[in-house]
Amino acid sequence: MSDLEAQRKTAIEATRSGPPPRTINPFFGVGPITDVIQDEADGRKNRFEFDRWLETNYRKLDDKGNDLGPFTTAEIGRSMHRGYPADAILRDMMFHIHRYFGFPKENQMAVGLGGGHSGYTVAIMHLMNPNLSGQKLFVDTPRPETEEANKGGFFRQSWGTQILELQQFAANGHEDKVVFATAEGTIPSADELESLGITLFVGVGHETTGATTYTTEEVKSLLEWLDRDPVNRHAMIDATSMLGSMPWPQDVVEAFMAKCNIFTPFQKAIGGVSGYFLASFTPAAIQLIEDNQKNPAWAIARQLKLVVPTDAKKPLTGEKTVGLGPFYDAAADKMTGGVINTFSSLAFAETTYGLLRVEKMFGSVEVMNQRSAANRAQIDEWLAGQDLLVAGVGDAQKRGAAVTLLAVNDSGITDPAVHARIIARSKQLLGYEGLTHPNGDYEPGLDAARYVNAFPGTPGDYRAWIGGIRDSQDIVRLLENISYAYNRAKVVVLEEELAAQGTTFEASTTAGGDVRKDDPNRAYRILVADLVGLKFGADGQPDASAVKAYVEEQGATFTYGGWDGSDLPAGQHFFYLPDLSTHEELTAACCDNQYDAVIAAATFFPENATFPEGGVRIGAGTGNMACACWGGGDGAGGAAPLMNTPSFNSRATAQTAMKALLRVLPDLKVDEMHKRVVDGDFDTGKHLRDYPTEKLEGKRLGVIGYGNIGREVAKLGKAFGMSVAIYARERHRQWIESEGFIYAATPEEAAEGADVLSPHTGLGAKGADGVFANAGLVGASVLNALNDGAVLVNYDRGEVVDAGALNEAMASGKVAYAAIDADLFVAEDGSLFGPMVPYRPLIEAYPGRLELLPHAAADTEHTSRVEGAKQAVDQILSAIRHRKVINCKGDVPEGYVSGGAQTVPGVGKVSASVIASVAEDANTLTRLRDTVETLAAIWGAIETTRDPVRRAELIERHGEALTLATNTLHRDFDALGLVGAYN
Repeated sequence: MSDLEAQRKTAIEATRSGPPPRTINPFFGVGPITDVIQDEADGRKNRFEFDRWLETNYRKLDDKGNDLGPFTTAEIGRSMHRGYPADAILRDMMFHIHRYFGFPKENQMAVGLGGGHSGYTVAIMHLMNPNLSGQKLFVDTPRPETEEANKGGFFRQSWGTQILELQQFAANGHEDKVVFATAEGTIPSADELESLGITLFVGVGHETTGATTYTTEEVKSLLEWLDRDPVNRHAMIDATSMLGSMPWPQDVVEAFMAKCNIFTPFQKAIGGVSGYFLASFTPAAIQLIEDNQKNPAWAIARQLKLVVPTDAKKPLTGEKTVGLGPFYDAAADKMTGGVINTFSSLAFAETTYGLLRVEKMFGSVEVMNQRSAANRAQIDEWLAGQDLLVAGVGDAQKRGAAVTLLAVNDSGITDPAVHARIIARSKQLLGYEGLTHPNGDYEPGLDAARYVNAFPGTPGDYRAWIGGIRDSQDIVRLLENISYAYNRAKVVVLEEELAAQGTTFEASTTAGGDVRKDDPNRAYRILVADLVGLKFGADGQPDASAVKAYVEEQGATFTYGGWDGSDLPAGQHFFYLPDLSTHEELTAACCDNQYDAVIAAATFFPENATFPEGGVRIGAGTGNMACACWGGGDGAGGAAPLMNTPSFNSRATAQTAMKALLRVLPDLKVDEMHKRVVDGDFDTGKHLRDYPTEKLEGKRLGVIGYGNIGREVAKLGKAFGMSVAIYARERHRQWIESEGFIYAATPEEAAEGADVLSPHTGLGAKGADGVFANAGLVGASVLNALNDGAVLVNYDRGEVVDAGALNEAMASGKVAYAAIDADLFVAEDGSLFGPMVPYRPLIEAYPGRLELLPHAAADTEHTSRVEGAKQAVDQILSAIRHRKVINCKGDVPEGYVSGGAQTVPGVGKVSASVIASVAEDANTLTRLRDTVETLAAIWGAIETTRDPVRRAELIERHGEALTLATNTLHRDFDALGLVGAYN
């Protein structure tokens, strides 16, 4: 028992750092080895790309050759796979396979029905003939049922078994006509083959089950033997795992492809959904097949035959030829004959598409061979650096470059049954099933390597395709995941063994969600320094009750007033002091560690205020959060985290800015008309013509800045039918244009020809000279670009607009009206200060053309302040309890982790958390999928239907569903906050 416990602890220690990075694609088993997709979304997109590729390449033509539109995947799937375009799809596949892998044009390629075993047997049955005097075979695997053969398991022996049975049951067959190798995958020297009298070499030792390959010297020896009598000597090679994975010099590869007959079950070699094989034959082999049909040793089922009667009326007694068989003639680029089977045209098309995709991604087959060899070397290098896994093939030169075989070397596990259980459990973890411990703890599947099963009897525990389609990094990840999965499975199996002996282990007590990191014995004091409710309550004071209730729901306390210095119970305590104002008050309350954290809105804190657990500004800007404890208003380099709550006041600000615009545009004289109506001095039929106006629709709105508020202003302008141009950095361009706005590369470009200008950049960083980066951004050059009589709405920061330049623009009539919302403060001596001051003298100069507000656009909206305060509470608690910083401003301090961004749905950027929250609602997720699939289906059908009558029928049949789905998608995307730039 002590040994089992010690081994368990060792395995736990080996996996303490957690699972390694996942592989790029988990499919290392036989089958889809060439998809090169990273996840399910990539797979579905690839399917759509295949559909488009198919539609582009296979077109319907009328009897005059006019294009009538594409053949679709659905149409080809419903067809009988005969005639056009099936014939073209087959020919194209044969052409690209022949071209890409470098088969010489004089070698013809047959297509037939069947996978590895059945297809290869078909190829051998056409070349081997017991009636042929002097024919003798060499098979590069051990004789079935010998001790050496048994090491390879049933699958390896089955190849030789089929050949022997064909000889045994043929009238002139004899086992002596077949010579087997003494070891797996062996090619004797040319002299040895010649001395044995071999005329047909059967190569199945280079095969996926045993993960072996031929060495360069062996291949050269085989080629030398063929060259000595190229007419009468033949080699049929199973290339299931060979194409694109030949680790030999290029001249050797080219000679091998030209002089050998190559067989491959292609759905394994390049992917696909249907079992079919290809076999390339040299001219001499073609002649051998023709000769064998004159004196056959056995009947070959019609659906498997590569030869066809020359006279259709004499299928039994007539001459048979490959000239009418299912062969591709590369020199003529045509199929020389038809096919008897109804193959899947879609499978053939998928093969061509997959092959062209591989070529586009990685290059020529020469590159693929090199990548495969590099992956083999990568495995050897990795194995040399550890001692748990060893190669299943001992000779490094004989290890496959397409498939690897790995065995576990664990001296602590000597019982074969326990070893087998660990291996089986490790594959559950490598896949998607995961592992459940005896105590009920569950480890989810890694989904890093599915179906990595070694064939029964082979010298290994794991088998995986590692050819050039994969990056070397993915090979390393595969090995790391196998090692990790083995150790974790070992833990589970040893726990099962120990449980049977009475030793059990407690289940994990880790609760769901984030682990608490705050001190359970400490009281944390949090200052709330601004109003968190703007509506008046029954007592005539601003009502903070909603935020108080929310704080208490989170398990904290909320106290009206400040901390009195008394002891507090452990936990988080919020103290509400919204009337702090002067520098002296703030210094006394905040500069001697009275509070651990702070929530503020407009209060300006002195540099020496101390909040070691962090601060949150309700709103976007943090210029008032000047405390050195988090690095000043930029949050750069401090020890405490600085956060904000962007987006809560964005819509309030944008709507108030639009309110300012609507006071003057459309320029209908509402007050005058109201007075005339009240006075009874207005006749609608006579006097309306005296008040012409222009609607907002069609006018141009220039927005400077693509932050939360700028985007909301742009959306409102667009809703009024305005043309909206937005200036932002280049990286925002694709998002701006994706929402239907015009991208402007400079502020001047945004203002060019605009009727309205609305800046929303914020102040930016403060320079060494104390001047903010965006101060005066809207200056003379920007204002002069506007249309004459334009409107300026600056509900951002007062400093962003150059007040002197605005004065000149208003004097010239370039700006007809301006609305400014900026801070204004009164000093103790009664003097005024703040960014509003430069604008005040303009009131007298331009009466009725200027509106000034004291930065009230956002900070007077009750709901926004309450919701912003609630989020601020969440962020402070997250920073204290979990050391997770949400909406970090500047740097995430040491000891904390980023919790990403969080905004109001629909405001600001779309984030991963927004998408994740949508995905948690199964009904919403289903509705979104149904909607987009409906749209994709109908638009796809309309696009591929060229005939105007049929297109009209489609629209009539599906137009209502299309429109309803469009409306539903717009509604849902807006409501769920899935529109905008991505964070």
